[in-house]
Amino acid sequence: MPLTSPRRSALSEQVISALRAQISSGEWPVGTRIPTEPELVEQLGVARNTVREAVRALAHNGLLDIRQGSGTYVVATSELAGVMQRRFAEADPRHIAELRSTLESSAAKLAAQRRTERDLKQLDALLVRREEAWESGDTEAFVAADATFHMAVVAASHNDVMTAMYADLGEVLRDWLREDVGEKLTAENHMDHAGLVDAIRDGDAEAAATQAAGYPFLCRPGRLTAPSSGG
Repeated sequence: MPLTSPRRSALSEQVISALRAQISSGEWPVGTRIPTEPELVEQLGVARNTVREAVRALAHNGLLDIRQGSGTYVVATSELAGVMQRRFAEADPRHIAELRSTLESSAAKLAAQRRTERDLKQLDALLVRREEAWESGDTEAFVAADATFHMAVVAASHNDVMTAMYADLGEVLRDWLREDVGEKLTAENHMDHAGLVDAIRDGDAEAAATQAAGYPFLCRPGRLTAPSSGG
């Protein structure tokens, strides 16, 4: 539906809100290119300058990346996520892994206590998708599927603050996993997450926490030295 407003500033804010909603809802996932400027003009029913102003504002806030000659891409799901990504871009990979392990272990423990049947169905489906992505050999598809699975585990904790924090750290964690997995998926880097889902289904909080705590570490030479392997 075209956006209307008597004032240019208010209209710009509406366009920014509309674009932000497309990003935060997942309609435009991280890493994807958003519609072109003419397409947005047609969709929103506003002037080209208004669209351009909104896109630049979201790029300034860290949600979008304007790449000359290529298009504009989603790089974060919220302003805070963009800040997080920039803040921790040069962080020690070990520290990122430890943060992920701590958050996911705590979330998995809560998920085992609070999960619903709907949560379990989603985890089962995402576990299958993760394995399919691995079998495809597509690293980027696997990173996306693995991240979505772990996000669902955290969401199953039904702790809104923890879930929001994990979501805001999402791109930081994906960047870490992307680098740690490498360009090629290999057998030694694979880990089955079925045990984590089983522990959550069984309501075994301690087992779920233990399972989740070991997942973020890979053991490639020159990288982290920690238990197990896999994303």
